[in-house]
Parts: sequence; C-alpha cells; structure tokens
Amino acid sequence: MFTKLLIANRGEISCRIIKTAKRMGVLTVALYSDADQQALHVKMADEAVYVGPSPSKDSYLQGEKIIQIALQVGADAVHPGYGFLSENANFANLCKQNNIVFVGPPVAAIEAMGSKSAAKNIMEKANVPLVPGYHGDDQSEAGLKSHADKMGYPVLLKAAAGGGGKGMRQVWSSEEFNDALAAAKREAMSSFNDDLMLVEKYLTQPRHVEIQVFCDNFGDGVYLFERDCSVQRRHQKVIEEAPAFGMSKELRAQMGEAALKAAKAINYAGAGTVEFLLDSDGQFYFMEMNTRLQVEHPVTEMITGQDLVEWQLRVANNETLPMAQDALGIHGHAFEARIYAEDPNNDFLPATGTLSLLQPPVESQHVRVDTGVVQGDDVSVFYDPMIAKLIVWDENREKALARLTKALTEYHIDGVVTNIEFLYNLANSEPFKNEQIDTGFIEKNQELLQLNEAQDVQTLLPVAALYLMLNTQQNSNTSQQDSHSPWAQGNAWRANEQHIQTLDLLVGENTYAVQVSQIGMGAKSVFSITVGQQNYHCSGELAQNQMLSTINGHKTLANVTAHQDGYSIFSNGKVIRFNNIQADLGDIEDNAADAGFVAPMNGTVVAILVEPQQSVEKGQTLMVMEAMKMEHSLKAPADGVVSEFYFKAGELVDGGVELLAFQPSEKAS
Repeated sequence: MFTKLLIANRGEISCRIIKTAKRMGVLTVALYSDADQQALHVKMADEAVYVGPSPSKDSYLQGEKIIQIALQVGADAVHPGYGFLSENANFANLCKQNNIVFVGPPVAAIEAMGSKSAAKNIMEKANVPLVPGYHGDDQSEAGLKSHADKMGYPVLLKAAAGGGGKGMRQVWSSEEFNDALAAAKREAMSSFNDDLMLVEKYLTQPRHVEIQVFCDNFGDGVYLFERDCSVQRRHQKVIEEAPAFGMSKELRAQMGEAALKAAKAINYAGAGTVEFLLDSDGQFYFMEMNTRLQVEHPVTEMITGQDLVEWQLRVANNETLPMAQDALGIHGHAFEARIYAEDPNNDFLPATGTLSLLQPPVESQHVRVDTGVVQGDDVSVFYDPMIAKLIVWDENREKALARLTKALTEYHIDGVVTNIEFLYNLANSEPFKNEQIDTGFIEKNQELLQLNEAQDVQTLLPVAALYLMLNTQQNSNTSQQDSHSPWAQGNAWRANEQHIQTLDLLVGENTYAVQVSQIGMGAKSVFSITVGQQNYHCSGELAQNQMLSTINGHKTLANVTAHQDGYSIFSNGKVIRFNNIQADLGDIEDNAADAGFVAPMNGTVVAILVEPQQSVEKGQTLMVMEAMKMEHSLKAPADGVVSEFYFKAGELVDGGVELLAFQPSEKAS
C-alpha cells in the first residue's frame, strides 16, 4: 500500500478521504489556499502545504504546482477527490510522467469520456442503449435544427464538453430552436471554451438513475447497484437515494450489465459512475459516465457496507477487486441530502457568511454526516457552498425517510441562510413519499415545497415570546434569594392589577407586537400570548439551550441560541431568527411610580440619558441597559421627571431590581 497520499482537493471530500487513509495506515498530505488556512481538512491531515491564493484557478487547479508539491513531500499517490482536477486527463498524465500513482482511471478512459459526443459514439459501438439524438460533426445551425426537427420536439441541447447543467437548453418547438442554440453555445463557450453541441430527444418524465461500477487492472469489474438522483435543481442533484425505488431484479441486472459494458469499452479501472435516463416505460438510455468518485457515493456505501475510497486505493495499488459480483448485496435503504448555504426562495442563489452555529444531528449507525467545516468557519465566495452531506440508513425506504426528516429537524445552522427547511419540506411531501418522482420534481411541486415564511413566523412567534419570558424569569430567580417574591419574577409585576406586556419582536425587516400576560408565579407560571388575533396558552421550561414548550396543549422541543444579532429558535424543521427590539418594562401609568422600573434580566447599565429632576416627555428614552448582547431602552410612560437613578452607567444589575424612580407630571413637585 502507499506510504503517503496527497489529496488534491479541499473541504468535505478531503476529510472523507483522510478518514479512510488513516484507518488504512496511509499518511496524508492536504493542500490549502489562503481561504483554507484554518480549514478542517488541513487540521485532519498529517501534513499540509500551501498551494496558492483563494481562487481555484490559482490554487486547486494548478496541476503542475500540485505535482511539484507531491514530489517535494514524497507522496507516492495523489487522490483528486471530485471536481477540480479529478477528471483532468492532463493532470492524470502528469502524475504518470512523475511516477506518482493517480487514484483514478487510466488517462485514455478519462479522455474517452471527457466529451459527451465522443462518449456516445463509443457507447453506440458497444451496444449501450442511447437516447435518440445527434452527436456528429455538422455543427451548423441548419444541420442541428434539421436533426431536431426529424426526432421531434421537445429536444435537449447539450454542450459536448458540458457538466453541471451548463450549456443546456430544453427546446419545445422548432420556432424556439435558433435562439436556444445561440444561448446554449454562448454559455458553453463561456464555461468550457468549447461550443460543440449535441441534440437529444428530451424525455418528459425520466428518472436519473446511475450505476456505481468498479474495475481493477486485471479486466474484472462489478457494479455496486444503483442510485436514484432524479431530484435536481438547475440540473444539479439535491437528494439521492439507494437503491432506486421501483426497480425489479431484472431491470437492475440489465442496467448493471450495460454499465459494465460501458466501462469495459474504454478499459476502465477504478471507481466510475454510468448515468442513465430511465423512462416511465422501463427503457433506459446512456447519458454520460463520470470517471471519478461521486458526491453521492455514501448512499452506496450505506447499503453495501463497503468503503469505496478503500476500494479506490486498493485498485490504484494494483490489487484485485475486494469482492466479486455474487458476493455483493443490497441491505436496507439510504438517502443523502446536500446541505447548502443557499436561498431556496431566491432561485437557490448561493449564500456566504460565518457559521455562527453549526449543530448537526448525532451520528449513529443510522445517521452519518460528511462535512469539511466546523462552527465558526466561513462559507467563502471562492468555493462550492455545500456545508455537508446528511446521510441516513434504515431497513426500508419508509423508515429511512423517517430518519431523514427527523435528522433534518435536528440540523441547526445559523449565520448563513441554508436549504435545510426546503429539504425538510421536500422529504416530508406526499409526492416524494409516494415515489411520484422524476427529474422535473422540484419544478412540478414548487408551491408545495416553497418556504412559507409568513406561516412560519405566525407559528413560531409564540415560541419566541415564551422563550423570552422563561429566560427572564430564570435569570431573575437565580439572582434573588426569595424566589417567591414578585421582584424575583422579572415580569414587571404590580399590585392590584394584571399586567400585559408588549414585546416588539423584529423578524427580518418586520416588527411584530406580541402581547404577553402571566398567570401564576415561579416554575409553574403560565403565559397568555397573543399574536395578531390568535391567543396561545403557553408554559414551558428551559434547560441550557433547549426549551420544552406546551402551546395550546401541544408539547414541542425547540433549540434556542442567543447571539449578537438576537436569537434563533429551531423547532420541527423550521427556524425563526428574531430580536426583542424594545423590552416593555411596565407601560407605567399614574400608579406606576410605586411599582417602579425593573431590570428584565441580569445585565449592565449602558447609558443614562437624562439628569435627575429633568423634565421628560412621554416616550423619551431615560436609560439603556444591555442584556444577552442586546440593548433594552427604558422609556418614559408619560410626561414627568426621574426623581432618582439607582445605578450608574457601567454598573451590573440583577434581573428584577428597580432601576429608577419616576414621577408623572401631575405628581411632580
């Protein structure tokens, strides 16, 4: 086996490869750019070497420089991961020229599958079924259009050198063809510096089903069954599962044998994926072959019990395949959900920021998290915004799907917008549960999957208000000797009348007035919370960052984090981020001077804005205190004067203590 492995990649896949290499006793070398100096993959590796500035073209795509680093550190093998240089024939050739093992297929195999049109020619000769289409040399507008007209619309225009949905256009009629072709060619040239196009018959309800193949250097090959990757946005996968639903043993064997036929046609070695379109009539057609490890390989590992990275290293070390076809079997069902920093409500645009909170679900035999980041890391503008891959397994699809939805509710991320709630809505939707899935799933179910922010806010505002009240009460009780004293309640108590507080909660750019009244004292307090026209009967208890709430008889466990911008509450797959912009400490009226102003929680007096005995107007800010990294302004409830301040700026105060004495104007002397 190799003694030292250089990983020509970053992030999640680098961490994944390092784990297997360490288990096998292989030393690892990581690469890092300016943006990745403190990255997780750098900390996990035995060694790490600087490769260049943050942009990929100046670092992780610098093939010749990476080879020099490999020689410098004495690496005898290079694993390219996926993306970057993983399917770059020139880089694989550089490895060969420098007597470094490239953990991937032979150069000729990469070259053969590097062009979609060339690949289809090879597959056609190997009798691998193809989607009807044209992938020839005549690239004239008239020639391409003629072939499209003959096969009938809709058709799909695809860049021959394409990938990731770039240079692709669906064309639904002859009249649209020329404009679509021009647009696809422009995008292809911009993305790949190559505008060679092919035209395929567009299947309207296909599924994307791919076969994992593995071949060694001795002519043997196996397939490790299939993955369904139909759920996509912008031709990029969102949720994958293995095995594919609705597959008969006969169809699985046919597709597996076709995939092996494709691999052997190019003398393949190593891990590869043959992607097919599976039509509703059971016919399948070759789409392309990826000559690398796939992002979604964990679902195959979960159902087969095999480590595909270990297989890669063993094959690259010129060993035979670890298992024969008849020894491989499918055990249970697995899903992978890709956790991205992106905005599903804004066409899935990538997001950047700092992961101020990163709390994944607990890993077990049923739940696996593959990631390359930790809490506090930045999601950079320079790289793909994938935060992690959440993988779940159970004995059948229904149980595995239940695992997925539960794990998504337990995945809490703050600091950047993510697609977690979208993934939850998708996995929990009836069409997905009922296997009504094809490659147009997201577009067809947009209304069902879209995030209803207004509904989420209405649902979670009472939870937010309850948390603020319980937190204030808890802080007050811990700071007072007599927990039964009304001063220990932190609820702006006053004698002889019920007090209704108004919390102004800022959610996004909107402020919501939430009214709260307290019934009873101490740990058994119940709160009546009104949001709009809806009233909620609420109680609960706090334990560190968790709150068990009972709202109108419905018990729910929520996770709460406090940060400099306010609070975040995660509950049942939904999240609300809010700030209490004005703590109502009493709405003091004529009789309020006797009750006084009290601190809502432990905090610090930040500023005193008026002088004692100075006349003030109703609504004027008198004092500012800070608690939980937020400022709370105490305002005059009426015209009058502050007769005395009990604390100075900078002093610490306990929750529930009286802060100042105020006299309305009619009582001023």
